[in-house]
Amino acid sequence: MVTPFADLDADPAIRGFMHLPVESNGSTLVLTHGAGSNCQARLLVEMSSALALSGFTVLRFDLPFRSARPQGPPRPGSASQDREGLRRAVSVMRGKTRRCLFLGGHSYGGRQSTMLLVEEPELVEGLLLLSYPLHPPRKPDELRTSHFPKLRKPTFFVHGTRDPFGTIAEMQSALKLIPAQHAIFEVESAGHDLLSKKTAGDLPAQIVLAFQSFLDKTVASRMIAGGDG
Repeated sequence: MVTPFADLDADPAIRGFMHLPVESNGSTLVLTHGAGSNCQARLLVEMSSALALSGFTVLRFDLPFRSARPQGPPRPGSASQDREGLRRAVSVMRGKTRRCLFLGGHSYGGRQSTMLLVEEPELVEGLLLLSYPLHPPRKPDELRTSHFPKLRKPTFFVHGTRDPFGTIAEMQSALKLIPAQHAIFEVESAGHDLLSKKTAGDLPAQIVLAFQSFLDKTVASRMIAGGDG
């Protein structure tokens, strides 16, 4: 079931859609969009539906920069407000979560999620990042990885083999900076938007299955280690 959602009790306001599973697994995921999109993006809608089918409660919502204006990229200096929006969305969903709460997003939304989790490591239990924007297209030296060594929670990356924001080899090299458990799910022939005629129609379901497997292995390894790792 998908229902409109709004929490206007504080600033920034949270507006989006809630995906409720038929049989809940007790976990929740907050999901948001990239710099040129909104929470109605096809990728977010299909990913949220696939996650809900697997038992997750999902909130997909618009970041503050998108709530402020319907089009255009984030303005310089707005990133901190967007991270505050992520923080608020997580706070709203924490009360609806019996087990684990995850944070994720596409491109810019995923990048801001990683930066927020470095600021507040205990905010959520892990990250789901769709097409992390490793660097601007054609500018491989402008890496957005300075905070990676401070990521302390399990992080699952989904990345297309034709993404101009970073090759698979570049991503694999960058991920070595992350001390927490991490993995990358490669999508053959996909660009930055991941979904295209060249990618499989059941790609969202494949991503969710791989994400769940990653979480299962993470839990198992923590049990063996006897702690958070």
